[in-house]
Order: sequence, then structure tokens, then C-alpha cells
Amino acid sequence: QVQLVESGGGLVQAGGSLRLSCAASGRTFSNYRPGWFRQAPGKEREFVAAISFSWSGSRTFYTDSVKGRFTISRDNAKNTVYLQMNSLKPEDTAVYYCAAGSDLQPIAVAGSYDYWGQGTQVTVSS
Repeated sequence: QVQLVESGGGLVQAGGSLRLSCAASGRTFSNYRPGWFRQAPGKEREFVAAISFSWSGSRTFYTDSVKGRFTISRDNAKNTVYLQMNSLKPEDTAVYYCAAGSDLQPIAVAGSYDYWGQGTQVTVSS
């Protein structure tokens, strides 16, 4: 079992920045591929970013709408994954969820992730 707790959400003006954190407890976080999803009111949960780790190093993946603005990173020693969000837009407003799943499963599919945090609200005002 892996328990995930997100933090760092809040209210920010358009163009601003936030950094989300996801702290994992239980089994070692390094055994899983962590990712971030978000869900806006009335919309389905959508993939935002993920990071995998192999002997050759980390690989990151992003949905097109956040490329160049968001950065996902992980600190295995702290069992924590981060999502640095810059140049935020009102359309980024959503509840952001941290997730962890097998690195063998599709990256952008919510069903590929076995463990989820409770979510943290991000609101971007125009």
C-alpha cells in the first residue's frame, strides 16, 4: 500500500506560479511511477504529467497544454514528487491529484494508477 498526500494548492493570479508536493508513505515510492492528474468542475479527470525512473535516468511526460509551463520532479530520498507550475492560466483551475502506478502501464490513463491522493485545489484568477 502507498498513501499519498498532496499539498501546495491555493489561489493565484494568472501568470503566477505554484508548486505542488506529493508525499508518499508506505511502500517505497521509487517502486512506482508517480503522476499528476487534474479534474475541473463538470469535466473528466485528465492527465497532466508523469515521471518514470530507470537505470538510464528519469523520463518526464506532459500533456500538451502544460508543456513548457509545468515541471514534474521526484526526490526518492524524501519519497516526494513535485509539480512546479509556472505561467498559470485560468483554465488550469482544477483539483490536482497525485497518483502512483506501475511503470508498465499506459502513462496518461487514470486507470493505470493504483494509488491516489485526496487532491488539492488550484484556482487561477484572471
